[in-house]
Amino acid sequence: MKSILFASTLILSTVTGYAIADGNMSHKMGQHTDNTPVATRTITIDMTDTMRFTPSTISVKRGETIKFIVKNSGQIKHELVFGDIKELKEHAAMMMQTPHMQHNEPNQVSVSPGQSGELVRTFDQAGTFDFACLEPGHFEAKMRGTVVVK
Repeated sequence: MKSILFASTLILSTVTGYAIADGNMSHKMGQHTDNTPVATRTITIDMTDTMRFTPSTISVKRGETIKFIVKNSGQIKHELVFGDIKELKEHAAMMMQTPHMQHNEPNQVSVSPGQSGELVRTFDQAGTFDFACLEPGHFEAKMRGTVVVK
């Protein structure tokens, strides 16, 4: 009996100690807890086998965080990659040499046929920002777009 009483007292004092150390043990439910910015707007971009993004020109306000829903309506794999036009052109050339290269970067999303992906991006500066599909031959076929930030 003394063992049960001692164990109960030990557990209770440990839990109480955590509560005091924490200050409050409430959960902040509904709050954004990971490092992904909270989107202020959602924009759907459709990718097709005609090598086009719809829409291909997007206007946003400076400081806006956009959640892009990137939908592949085609029969082949497509991707949306943000970068300046020089970087995109260089990467497209590299993709022609190594067509099966896999990506997992925060500025891009690859989408299989009939699927959708998401990409969240904050536009802190005014200007024009490029995006493109860098699957082999797609950039060369003009599968490109821009985001205009005002």
